[in-house]
Amino acid sequence: MNPHTAMKHVNLSPDLEKKKEEIMKKFREEEESPAAPPTPPDVAQVEDSPPAEEDLEARVIESLKNIYDPEIPVNIYDLGLIYRVEIVDNFARIEMTLTTPGCPVAQTFPGMVEGAVKQVPGIADAMVDLVWDPPWSQAFISEAARLELGLI
Repeated sequence: MNPHTAMKHVNLSPDLEKKKEEIMKKFREEEESPAAPPTPPDVAQVEDSPPAEEDLEARVIESLKNIYDPEIPVNIYDLGLIYRVEIVDNFARIEMTLTTPGCPVAQTFPGMVEGAVKQVPGIADAMVDLVWDPPWSQAFISEAARLELGLI
């Protein structure tokens, strides 16, 4: 499955759809070209600037750690259901999977995750792509979650 194949959201306005496409184009361009070395900002710029994308990513991950799989008592991040978190221009793109394609929450869970990410201060909008490749396995579970589940 192509990771750039996004699920269409029927409730996006034409303006938001255009913004989403622009951001997705940036994601593709960044993946295809090597990143330039960062230039250090001056002190005044740091004090007045919005949260760095790294800070927003950390906040998004913390938000994801508050969402629990309905069948396994572990948050979806430590369970390994989140494959990718990207933040560009305050837009969050999440790639996630489910434990099985037949998961009973397959239709509603991505929307719930998207809603939680949109609540993170500094995130203007979010999109969740549900992917099945690679298929989820217990190998994706974090060590802390394995310990909690009694798997180690």
